[in-house]
Amino acid sequence: MSVKGLAHVAIQAKDYQATLTFYTQVLGFKIGHHWSLPSFQIQEAAMLISPDQRTCIEIFDNEAVIPAQGKKALSDEDIAHGTLLHFAFYVDNVEEVYQKALAHGAKAFIEPDELSLGEPPLVVRNALVHSPNGEVIEFIEDVDFDMSS
Repeated sequence: MSVKGLAHVAIQAKDYQATLTFYTQVLGFKIGHHWSLPSFQIQEAAMLISPDQRTCIEIFDNEAVIPAQGKKALSDEDIAHGTLLHFAFYVDNVEEVYQKALAHGAKAFIEPDELSLGEPPLVVRNALVHSPNGEVIEFIEDVDFDMSS
């Protein structure tokens, strides 16, 4: 038995509907399942399925009581985090998705550019934004990180 891959990342939405809209309209996710679970104070939750149907994002309303690392920021100006720093999505065109995200309320963080990583150099094209909900999202064009072959 072995790990097959990342199943999902869970986020808590300050504005549940706006967060659903961002992930579905900007990044092309679809709502796979929606539920509530009063025993955990979850009024609204949804599992969003990525366009490649391999990875999901679980979104909870702001009042849901769920297991989490780190702690909530007290305000939008505060930065509170634990070990999760950002998550990245493969995209066909970094510039196009970056601009679309900005047009839908994301805030610029790192503009589209190429980076050379390590030795031998591995060139990646990426950009980062703060989503309207506040999570840091990286857009990255396809790259083969497996340099062992």
